Amino acid sequence: MTDRKKTSLPMLFKKVAAGEPITMLTCYDYPTAHLQEQAGIDMILVGDSLGMTVLGYESTLPVTMDDMIRHTQAVRRGTPNAWLIGDMPYMSYQPSVETAIRNAGRFMAETGCDAVKLEGGAEMADRMAGIVAAGIPAMGHLGLTPQSVSALGGFRVQGKDALRAKKIVDDAKVLEQAGAFSVLLEMVPDRLCELITQRARDCFIISLGSGLQAHGQLLIYHDMFGLYPRFRPRMAKVFGEAGSLILNGLRQYASEVSERKFPAEENWFGMPDEAYEELLTLLD
Repeated sequence: MTDRKKTSLPMLFKKVAAGEPITMLTCYDYPTAHLQEQAGIDMILVGDSLGMTVLGYESTLPVTMDDMIRHTQAVRRGTPNAWLIGDMPYMSYQPSVETAIRNAGRFMAETGCDAVKLEGGAEMADRMAGIVAAGIPAMGHLGLTPQSVSALGGFRVQGKDALRAKKIVDDAKVLEQAGAFSVLLEMVPDRLCELITQRARDCFIISLGSGLQAHGQLLIYHDMFGLYPRFRPRMAKVFGEAGSLILNGLRQYASEVSERKFPAEENWFGMPDEAYEELLTLLD
């Protein structure tokens, strides 16, 4: 993929117009970003999910702007051409429109990302509009919004009843009108996702566990390769058991070191006999 062109918003909207699904993954480090770059992934999200998948927290809430900046910088180095989105962490945008704009601007200036993402519907529309008015592309996030998981009653499907489903439909339209270039729908019923996708005009819809009919799909990288030890979400297809492969390798390493099988001669560096003899003479 060395001749890959830099992904732009017009390119993404062109894919949508052509009926071609957008590919999107989370990423948190340089080597993984390099692999996703080679695979030609369209959009990469440095999600605040790193609080759970990388930092080991029980939720995303402890993640800071400094955490997000550091990891987004690393990912940008690994993927110069994907459309890179920085996830606005908890309380980096909720307090005020000014706070939202300042932190979104910091994301863009310090990481070289292409856009930011924030959670929430109508209640965050003024933050979305402020960020977009400042010239920063922004993505919305509805359905299961992890920063509000306590208020939502846990990690569960959102919008299963008509009233809550209508709220999500309305929120998606409000975010679009506020200038969001895209809206992520996480864990909403497939028919609700399809309905919102059909109604979208100036933004495209990405599904995370919300069915096939969105304009594109997102998966959490650690879920798709069996790398997150606490649970395996239903919405994640495992494309390779990397976790088991790594574990087996670690066990083999521990065994070979214990049995003095590793390192072998090809794994260390030698010294010429004459140099070693001279060393012994110097020491004497």
